[in-house]
Amino acid sequence: MRRLYKRRVPTMFHDYAESGSWTESTLRRNRAAFDDIYLRQRVMVDLESRSLATTMIGQPVSMPLALSPVGLTGMQHADGEIHAARAAEKAGIPFTLSTMSICSIEDVAAATSAPFWFQLYVMRDRDYIGRLIDRARLARCSALVLTADLQILGQRHQDLKNGLSTPPRLTPRNIIDMAFRPRWAFGMLGTSRRNFGNVMGHVSGIDDLFSLSEWTASQFDPTLSWDDVDWIKTRWGGPLIIKGIMESTDAEMAVRAGADAIVVSNHGGRQLDGAPGSVDALPAILDAVGDDVEVWLDSGIRTGQDLFKAIALGARATMAGRAYIYGLGAMGEAGVTKVIDMLKAELDITMAFCGLTDINDVTLDVIWDD
Repeated sequence: MRRLYKRRVPTMFHDYAESGSWTESTLRRNRAAFDDIYLRQRVMVDLESRSLATTMIGQPVSMPLALSPVGLTGMQHADGEIHAARAAEKAGIPFTLSTMSICSIEDVAAATSAPFWFQLYVMRDRDYIGRLIDRARLARCSALVLTADLQILGQRHQDLKNGLSTPPRLTPRNIIDMAFRPRWAFGMLGTSRRNFGNVMGHVSGIDDLFSLSEWTASQFDPTLSWDDVDWIKTRWGGPLIIKGIMESTDAEMAVRAGADAIVVSNHGGRQLDGAPGSVDALPAILDAVGDDVEVWLDSGIRTGQDLFKAIALGARATMAGRAYIYGLGAMGEAGVTKVIDMLKAELDITMAFCGLTDINDVTLDVIWDD
């Protein structure tokens, strides 16, 4: 899927999804940390009936996985957020729509029947943020995912090199690159959704791409603090998930702020380079908050076995972004469905080899620690 994705999606957009910040050491560690974990194989256990079903913040899911928010998903494939949301709905897992999506909240709500989650970036324009939260509630979103680790943007060298923009900047290099991706290009020509759908038409003074770009660059809010969470939670009025936790102290603060779940995540290695892998940070956070809140893991999940290892280490559930983006860019909605099916099959088989039949029974006992 990843190889097909890179053949079919223009360079600037697959580099956007694939790359990390600075030297990409944290991006690499997210994967290497999973490779360092070994499992105990068990045999001669009755494996006839197996179940991966569980809950995430009380919502039934077919397996402990949600699709992570990914900005510009609609530039990986025409109407990409809609395709990914439909695939997640069919699979019985949550889809999380990014604030910086191409398809708007209303677009996705109109194209799906199951409630989805909405991810919130807090901007300086708090009136706009308040209205954005209201729109998510009116669209029947069932949870709000507050991203806590993007008050400022990490330096991502690939994006700087490619001159990433949306719609894409039509330089000779980019035009040639897109011309060799006709499937992608024809898809984009066939849709009107090519801008940030949650912003255009919802912020005064933004009426063209220049003003949109200027506004977006100035809006990420470095003053965001724990004091703001109460206002967000009250305005939202539903389940609140705080994503981007890598330290036990911050996990404790999130619990005190009223989070229903926290996501151990380093933003896929796209913010602080030189940080540990997310799975490295998980044990200390679990020790700090224990049963006070659901703890999920994001960043580095590429296989169902990664998912299983996260659950074994104590995570209640997981989120994954790049994996489904590969499927989306490669084959659209069918590709996302294929990736979800692959993750589910790998999770099921790994659980069986470890001698278990219910994902809710997976514990640290399956981790090889000799």
